[in-house]
Amino acid sequence: MKFRDLGLIEPILKALNDKNYTEPTPIQEQAIPIILRNQDILGCAQTGTGKTAAFAIPIIQLIQQKETHQGKPKLRALIVTPTRELAIQIDENIAEYSKYTNLKHAVIFGGVKQGKQVTKLRNGVHILTATPGRLLDLQDQGHINFNDIKLFVLDEADRMLDMGFIHDIKKLIRILPEKRQSLFFSATMPENIFKLSRTILNDPAKVEITPASTTADTVKQEVYFTNMSTKRDMLVHLLKTEIDDQVLIFHRTKHGADKIVRYLKGRDIRSVAIHGNKSQNQRQAALKDFKSGKVNIMIATDIASRGIDIDKLKYVINFNIPNVAEDYVHRIGRTGRAGESGRAMSICEPEENAFLKDVMKLVGNKIKTINDHPFPQTDKPMTEREKKEFNKQKEAKKREMIAARRASGQNRGSRQKSKSNYRR
Repeated sequence: MKFRDLGLIEPILKALNDKNYTEPTPIQEQAIPIILRNQDILGCAQTGTGKTAAFAIPIIQLIQQKETHQGKPKLRALIVTPTRELAIQIDENIAEYSKYTNLKHAVIFGGVKQGKQVTKLRNGVHILTATPGRLLDLQDQGHINFNDIKLFVLDEADRMLDMGFIHDIKKLIRILPEKRQSLFFSATMPENIFKLSRTILNDPAKVEITPASTTADTVKQEVYFTNMSTKRDMLVHLLKTEIDDQVLIFHRTKHGADKIVRYLKGRDIRSVAIHGNKSQNQRQAALKDFKSGKVNIMIATDIASRGIDIDKLKYVINFNIPNVAEDYVHRIGRTGRAGESGRAMSICEPEENAFLKDVMKLVGNKIKTINDHPFPQTDKPMTEREKKEFNKQKEAKKREMIAARRASGQNRGSRQKSKSNYRR
């Protein structure tokens, strides 16, 4: 099937042709006709399946066909997503797909002053992409009117709940127009997510492309067993012998990500880090350098990685095995996107062997062990220094997760009392 077979209008087809997109991915093939029929969708699709285009393209068409484009644009579509990076990425995609239309769009998120975002809203937009906290803040201040919204998208619903946004989402649902078309997407569909979807959707069509918690078949998965003391040497070995393109490296903690950048710099390997301790401008600058190819190595934490969408990214390295198996799926989903091939390499120290077993169980033992390397894992116990470092990493990760949940799940009353412009 071709995009032309989906009944898309010429301005969108022209924009897709500019990107050399001719054939839709499975989720695009299924979802686009349903959305164009004005039906609600319950979508279960992991990252890398082409999900953003699956809802962005038909939204652009529905608005383009109904708007007269006279006078100030009215807000017709609202897309809510958990992280700043993902919000920016979605807005960039909308810009690409709508460039031959007259539609206006904007993105709002916390971590930056609200002035420029408010100016765009005052000028009028048809499509708004937002993170929950900043969205409700600006709505409380009277800068956003939801009365004319016809389309609502809740993206990455499972991550939204993980980050503590449930109360913001419930408040948002109460103040949106009852008569609307709603699109609900989640990489996994546990009971709490399905229960949330029932409060948002009306007689939805279900689109499930990849079963929950599975990994893309196009990703070659490998694990290298080593020790904590040789882990960074193992990383350098992989970068010098196995990597010939851009690579995204995951670290469990923000502090650890920065340490890797410094370690690589000492070996004349340039890299950048992206995590929650970086300012929004620093994060955007690092992401821009990575996307442009100015820097080929990026180290990221799990939360900061959401929304990192690099065309044809070939490599992902897990410097740590995640202690939550589902995070492994999200991590390696940064490669092997939309049918492209990818390679995911994990470096495992003895204390992470139990985490790896959980991951292997989740993905169906698809991870190949690579024994031919210069830093094999030994059975000798950790030194006191290694034990201290391992426990330090565990505690740092625990503190970061608690802080993230507190920051994103704070009650609305405390947010309204705050006069800072630097809200999420």
